[in-house]
Amino acid sequence: MTEQSPSRPVPGPPRPVPGPGPAEDSPPPETATEGEDRFADLDERPVAEHVAVFEAEHSRLQRELGTIDQL
Repeated sequence: MTEQSPSRPVPGPPRPVPGPGPAEDSPPPETATEGEDRFADLDERPVAEHVAVFEAEHSRLQRELGTIDQL
């Protein structure tokens, strides 16, 4: 019969490492969308219109993010 080995502690989640701070030339989050909240009145719109709102925002984000490689 073999002896059981002593139990070892289970490692926890990795510790967060400090990353770079916000870029100096990036706008603060509240002005990143030029003060416009595209979803502000979403709860007042009919549910049938929600898809169109999200698709429009998705298209806008694709256009904006598509310019990153051009920098």
